[in-house]
Amino acid sequence: MDIQRRAKDALLRLASQFPVIGITGPRQSGKTTLAKMTFPQKKYVTLDDKEMRTLAAANPNDFLQAFPDGAIIDEAQKVPEIFDAIKYTVDKQKYEPGKYILTGSSQFKLKENMTDSLAGRASFLRLLPFSLRELKEAKLLPQNPYDLIFKGFYPPLYDSEKNFLPDDWFESYIDTYLDLDVKEHITQANLSTFKKFIQICALYSGQLLSMESISKNLGVSSPTVKQWLSILESSFIIHFLEPDTNNLGRSIVKTPKLYFTDTGLLCHLLRLESKEDLLLSPYKGAVVESFAVAELLKGRYNKAKKAQLSFFRDAKGFEVDTIADWKHTYAIEIKSNSDTEAKLSANTRKYVSLRSDTNCQGAVFYLGDITCSINGIQYVGWRDWDSLT
Repeated sequence: MDIQRRAKDALLRLASQFPVIGITGPRQSGKTTLAKMTFPQKKYVTLDDKEMRTLAAANPNDFLQAFPDGAIIDEAQKVPEIFDAIKYTVDKQKYEPGKYILTGSSQFKLKENMTDSLAGRASFLRLLPFSLRELKEAKLLPQNPYDLIFKGFYPPLYDSEKNFLPDDWFESYIDTYLDLDVKEHITQANLSTFKKFIQICALYSGQLLSMESISKNLGVSSPTVKQWLSILESSFIIHFLEPDTNNLGRSIVKTPKLYFTDTGLLCHLLRLESKEDLLLSPYKGAVVESFAVAELLKGRYNKAKKAQLSFFRDAKGFEVDTIADWKHTYAIEIKSNSDTEAKLSANTRKYVSLRSDTNCQGAVFYLGDITCSINGIQYVGWRDWDSLT
């Protein structure tokens, strides 16, 4: 079944202003499907096709003339010459918003080429895997949130014609990611170490980043860890939350927190083989927190907005999981509890009171079914974790 993507409206908005739109996001997040669904009238061409790739590389300007009304160009990064040709065409002809929609599985090359050649002419839309709201609207949400958390949100896992098992699919996904995305950025000898590095990073999801600890566990230098983290971040496998800069007159930590953007991949890397394993795992709380942060990211990215998420922790250990600095500021605690216990809101209440800011509101994300307000704090059931964005 076709699942309608929430990012469609934002894509149309950007395409009404910029002549070139790049859709970025992790491999298999549905970028090409979104482009074709949003612009069904546009010609579609993939440079995965050897013949098309040869034609485009031989004479990119003539190649583009075959698509006078523009096109969706998939795997555009495979012919770097195409970007200068697009720039030339856009500058030469009458300004035509939304003429070219570029997608590609290699985020590094696509964004690098677009940034270098199409500055001022292009805009980007980030697309993560399915969101809670998208699955909810498609009536695909399970009754138990842990079924969803364990399975994750990648579109192929929801394709009824393919019947993928998550464990098998994620194993293949990691191998493909290493072969097609990572191999160009590290030496062949380091590929197996990089795979182990991804697994070690999974142990830190929801925690303060410690490059020294990862370096020690992996047996590689801290600069190498830093470089490899940037690869994971650039390919949307992980996301960093920076510390909240509103330090309330307190000493605060300066280290970011690391989060995986898909809980199914995270569970696979943690070697959890079932929902029951997840429920009994010491990483359960961190996985739930990663789930919530990923949904907040999707809500923002699907509107083509910057994340503007941080966290608060002072030198004494007082912490609020997530600070969302949007039209209203939300101080959000994330809990794996399924009941609206008063103690769940203690930290967010304290943070709101310290801010003395009428624009700052408190919220508790929990795994219950009811969304309600209790003494000025919003308790948000898991099915509504997209409601604040």
